[in-house]
Amino acid sequence: MSIRFDGKVAIVTGAGNGLGRSHAMELARLGAKVVVNDFGGARDGTGGSNSPAEEVVAEIIAAGGEAMANGANVTQVHDVSRMVEDTMARWGRVDILINNAGILRDRSFGKMTHEEWNAVVDVHMNGSANCSLAVWNIMKQQNYGRILMTTSTSGIYGNFGQANYGAAKMAVVGMMNTLCLEGAKNNIQVNCLAPTAATRMTEDIINEEALQLIQPEKVTPAAIFMVSENGPNRTVMLAGAGSFAVLEVRESGGCHLPEDQCNGDGVADNFAQISEMTNTSVFTDGNQHVAKMLAMK
Repeated sequence: MSIRFDGKVAIVTGAGNGLGRSHAMELARLGAKVVVNDFGGARDGTGGSNSPAEEVVAEIIAAGGEAMANGANVTQVHDVSRMVEDTMARWGRVDILINNAGILRDRSFGKMTHEEWNAVVDVHMNGSANCSLAVWNIMKQQNYGRILMTTSTSGIYGNFGQANYGAAKMAVVGMMNTLCLEGAKNNIQVNCLAPTAATRMTEDIINEEALQLIQPEKVTPAAIFMVSENGPNRTVMLAGAGSFAVLEVRESGGCHLPEDQCNGDGVADNFAQISEMTNTSVFTDGNQHVAKMLAMK
């Protein structure tokens, strides 16, 4: 299989540096017209400049590709709407959205301010929702769309000092789970990427030796596959250092408690059976879980 994006239009947020830049460059190399979005702020989201996006666009054009720069702040609905309007005015369609924009405000939970919590959740969760909603009906009308959310092992497994970031990163997995159901009849596929990469976000978290092994370019192949025409749907792929894995959410077989045991003590007494993972289920919507629970009676 040879993946190409000729005739396709892609929007990549947070594409002025790191992972977003790598994704945008590779999409362009493979034939896509690319909107390079970057607010141009610092790692904590402060400031703002079009320079990072414009520099990536210049690189793409110099390599023979087609791209346009955009400085929208993904937390601002008006900015995002204008970005999509400008894209449609220039190229007439939007086929791919990679929600990559992100910031960090790390602090242990007890010391975290409301502003630090809200700022991170706003960019990662609300920003992904804003951008996805802005292209959703366009993709429905085209009967084609590929959306990639960026999640993180900080949300999947946890990471000290990142309750805000981890919560937002698991939120986009929940968004994926519903959007892939709502988009199915219109050929809109939604996936998540959990990257491990050397970027501004990780430069003081991971040691220098490890940083050399986890360059963004070793993550981008996962993104390229997941936004391709024959890519998967409802998949969380972990990628880093040229290694790739897929996450699966499983549910134990569980057990039904009779009326006289349906209390806290009954759950405690049967917890070993409740949590036994030899007979697991993988569901693709919440109703399947409800049906299972009712059938256990």
